[in-house]
Amino acid sequence: MLNLSKNGCSLWVASSAEGLLKPTAVALGKFDGVHLGHHRVIQPILPAALDRENTQPQEQTYSTVVTFDPHPLEFFSGQPRALLTPLDEKVQQLGSLGVEQLVLLPFDKELSALSPTDFVDKILVQQLQCRRISVGQDFCFGKQRRGTAQDLQLLAGKHHIPVTIVSLQTYTDNTPSPETPISTSLIRHYLESGEIKNASFLLGRPYTLIGTVVAGAKMGRTIGFPTANLQLPPDKFVPRQGVYAVRAAIMGDTPDPTTIHDQLGVMNIGKRPTVNGSNLSVEVHLFDWSGDLYGRKLTVQLVDFLRPEQKFPSLEHLKTQIQLDCNIAREVLRVNADLS
Repeated sequence: MLNLSKNGCSLWVASSAEGLLKPTAVALGKFDGVHLGHHRVIQPILPAALDRENTQPQEQTYSTVVTFDPHPLEFFSGQPRALLTPLDEKVQQLGSLGVEQLVLLPFDKELSALSPTDFVDKILVQQLQCRRISVGQDFCFGKQRRGTAQDLQLLAGKHHIPVTIVSLQTYTDNTPSPETPISTSLIRHYLESGEIKNASFLLGRPYTLIGTVVAGAKMGRTIGFPTANLQLPPDKFVPRQGVYAVRAAIMGDTPDPTTIHDQLGVMNIGKRPTVNGSNLSVEVHLFDWSGDLYGRKLTVQLVDFLRPEQKFPSLEHLKTQIQLDCNIAREVLRVNADLS
């Protein structure tokens, strides 16, 4: 069990039944992205919602998000799955919503073999001492995903546990379908396509890359555009390769606890084909910044996609294009600030 604090929000994180904060009000799901649809599933189990509903004094229940580790798709496929919100980011987002506890159920052969009835009895009733449940209408659980949200409502009802089934949130876009359900897979599609504004809209916040600055090839400084080379968590989902307008924060560390906000810049995600690079890198050039960033953590918000990565005939051509990218990014960021 961990007690992590992010942005002033404290959240219990547990992977076993021991030491849990109980009894619980539970939101069930995968919650990768913690997007606007997830917000609606979580809202009914937050302390404020429970306080409004209870007219009589009742025992304290802890607002708890219950999800799975590893992601079920990773377990069944045997392949690592990149996540929109790795654990640290998920803790931060859930804590900011007011969630008090995150339970990571170990998704293994034993858990995947539980029938819907056993999942309710053994996990929700016995281990979590659940008093209230919230799920999305497409929630499935139990062996071979046989249990539906309606099944959960019936099974939990036998233990006098109310279940809120939240309808899928949709949004209006200029797509052929006027109402599109908000989903993690749709957000991933937008990020893979470079449609950053659509992805950020569905998330309810800018898509963010958080990484530690490590030593790179130092090629950028030789052409007048020094970059911070970011080392991301290995399970972080990386969007389309190319150049982005970004807004960054330089996180405080032990010798200097001050976080420097609102740094503007451009970011390149790619393999640097102009210099025959072969490994994927994430490099950020901050405007009007000079100083040592090695070992510091950067939080980089993606504001807009500018162009795909491309190979240039020379470093001089690359330098000219980077200057153009910077000019365009400054304008994009200025307009974005005016609209926000």
